[in-house]
Amino acid sequence: MRHSWLRTQTSDAVVARYYQELLNFCWRNLRNREAAADLVQESYARVLDETAVREPRALLYHTARNLLIDQHRRAALRQHEALDALPEAAHPAAPRHLQPEQALESSQDWQACVAAIDALPPRCRDAFVLHVFEELPHAQIAARMGISVSMVEKHIARGMLSCRAQLHSLREAT
Repeated sequence: MRHSWLRTQTSDAVVARYYQELLNFCWRNLRNREAAADLVQESYARVLDETAVREPRALLYHTARNLLIDQHRRAALRQHEALDALPEAAHPAAPRHLQPEQALESSQDWQACVAAIDALPPRCRDAFVLHVFEELPHAQIAARMGISVSMVEKHIARGMLSCRAQLHSLREAT
């Protein structure tokens, strides 16, 4: 109990000694008395939670400076015009991968690659799928399938060529 009383007395002394000084420091940076007071309060809350602080003033200023930096970063992120305030023509376009044409093209590409993979011989398809979708290294695929690393490389190359040819023929058709 005696220790908590001592801590309260020390905390009160720290608050009384540095509050106005820290408030002025924060006000000079923010030019807003209420925001500065909030920042000082947050600084004290963080510092007074610490146990055995040797230099409370230094820690308070360091904490307040970090909180100021955080506040400036958040303010910079919020500085933009509302999308509704912009005219329709000025609205940013959706990313290319979300455009309907691109989505259709991606879907067609995917279907073409799936068809090419399905058309591969079973052992070639297995090696290709293990490499591309399960991201296994060639040596591990060879061990799993009981074939040489060289054969795995040939299967993967054949799968890649098959997908590339399928995509090329799809592009030629459109």
